[in-house]
Amino acid sequence: MGDWAGYLTLILQGAWVTVQLTVMGCALALVVAFVAGMGRIAPWAPVRWLATAYIEFFRGTSIFVQLFWIYFVLPLTGLALSPMQAGVLALGLNVGAYGAEVVRGAILAVPKDQYEATVALNLTGWQRMRHVILPQALPLMLPTFGNNAIELLKGTAIVSLISLSDMTFQAQVVRSQTGNTMVPFLTILVLYFVLSLVISRLMRWVERRATRGLDGVR
Repeated sequence: MGDWAGYLTLILQGAWVTVQLTVMGCALALVVAFVAGMGRIAPWAPVRWLATAYIEFFRGTSIFVQLFWIYFVLPLTGLALSPMQAGVLALGLNVGAYGAEVVRGAILAVPKDQYEATVALNLTGWQRMRHVILPQALPLMLPTFGNNAIELLKGTAIVSLISLSDMTFQAQVVRSQTGNTMVPFLTILVLYFVLSLVISRLMRWVERRATRGLDGVR
């Protein structure tokens, strides 16, 4: 029983690594999504081309290859990253590419008369986006952002391939030491579900806050 308590502690330590990966990866993905999403609708063609190239590349290639390239190939150019840094970068850039299309679609979904009103009010481009467009587009983005965050959480398992001690890696360690497959992998299955549930509930709370006062919602 004492051995299993130690193994459970090992998996929980891995769960903390998974949480860190998820939080930092989501933060990076959010920033990248807005930068690339806004770049896709920028008035300057080179910016649009660059944003489109990034989005298509990271959506069109395997995240496994992206992770291996970041961790094993970048050091050949003199840029060595720790497993945690490589994991966050790969997850953030990959999920951010999907999030960029969410940002672009939500902004374009704002009715055209809203844009016309901002022009009539002689607002600058930044003022239009900050005070009129984004407040209306954000509630449209949040449900998909929540789904993306959960997908990123599940995607953190790939970092076990570069020996980062997330909970999937630790479950493999427990399995190799005990010969028991069911218990460690059932444990992380439950932990992934619980973490996904936390993200889902958190995003619903954020959605309620973002839509408060819109269309009579309180």
